[in-house]
Amino acid sequence: MYLWRLMNYKQLICFFVFVVASGCKKEVTAADLQHINGYWEIEEVTMNDGSHKEYRVNEIIDYFEIADGKGYRRKVRPQFDGKYLNMGEAEAISVIFKDGKAILHYSTPYMKWQEEVEVLNKDQMILQNNEGTEYQYKRAVPFNIK
Repeated sequence: MYLWRLMNYKQLICFFVFVVASGCKKEVTAADLQHINGYWEIEEVTMNDGSHKEYRVNEIIDYFEIADGKGYRRKVRPQFDGKYLNMGEAEAISVIFKDGKAILHYSTPYMKWQEEVEVLNKDQMILQNNEGTEYQYKRAVPFNIK
């Protein structure tokens, strides 16, 4: 009987720690947006059904440049000399802060969409689109083979 009470007590504490930790999600601020500028590669995608896809090697990475709430994202291909090759037109971005969330509004001549910035620091970025698909990025490191 004592073991059962102890086990329930431990489970209750684990549940409490989980609830507190999940409720302490740091909001992304305007000051955090300085970290978005630069090259990012997708590390993992989590679909809205919970399935995952890992990306070990990326042939195409994303370059972000945002200043004063406006900027762009461009798909680029890393080259062996450490440079990047542009892979098409840039997607215009405007950043809106609403209800404590940072929302990236993208537009091209063909479509518009948005993603919420869930996590942003110098090494990691997590974006979630309207369908609930979550993109986990890591800072890209350029190739340099000599």
